[in-house]
Amino acid sequence: MDTLEMLYEGKAKQIFKTGDPSLVLVRYKDAATAFNGEKKAELSGKGELNNRISSFFFQLLSNEGIPHHFVREVSAREQLVKKVNIIPLEVVVRNRVAGSMAKRLGLEEGQILPQPVVEYYYKNDELGDPLLTEDHVAILNLATPAQRARLKEMALQVNRFLSEWLDQRGIMLVDFKLEFGTDEKGEILLADEISPDTCRFWDKETGERLDKDRFRRDLGQVVESYRKIWNRLEGDSHV
Repeated sequence: MDTLEMLYEGKAKQIFKTGDPSLVLVRYKDAATAFNGEKKAELSGKGELNNRISSFFFQLLSNEGIPHHFVREVSAREQLVKKVNIIPLEVVVRNRVAGSMAKRLGLEEGQILPQPVVEYYYKNDELGDPLLTEDHVAILNLATPAQRARLKEMALQVNRFLSEWLDQRGIMLVDFKLEFGTDEKGEILLADEISPDTCRFWDKETGERLDKDRFRRDLGQVVESYRKIWNRLEGDSHV
């Protein structure tokens, strides 16, 4: 697939035009960032692992009938996806208390929630991606009532399936962030990525963190932990 000019460069990915106007190429970078870009590093191999892990999860979710933008993996760090208009909301699903929720509510990290908690964050770097209520989403006109209902429905569907699937492989899905976009027909598709950059994965037996918190909290062995996740998904022979 021939690539043309770059359309967008984010903290962890680059997006390129292709010869097909309905498709774009996503290239995963080795860059690691935290705290709205205040903390940065280059971690060799991270981009390749995130590309492979995210590609795997999207293909897995296809079997559950969850519509998404992923088309195919084209190289170790690149994937082809459908071009979508991103809805400027991050949809976070929490199964256990961790990260900002623990700080905001004064709860102990690791505490199991009685039900999954769905949160919305405004995708706006200048404002620091603030937490929103559904009323905020409405007055900012970020998504229609029907879209909000669909986003929540899809996020919880992803959560139900991945939580059970990962549990069988010794991984706790603590929480995760999803992004969505609309295609030319207005259909909502799961977009962006599903990786240790956007999910909290803890080892079910030891509680070891196998995600971006290792970078945020200076725990070390970031890429090694991402590789552990990949090996649980597909096996040692793939990396």
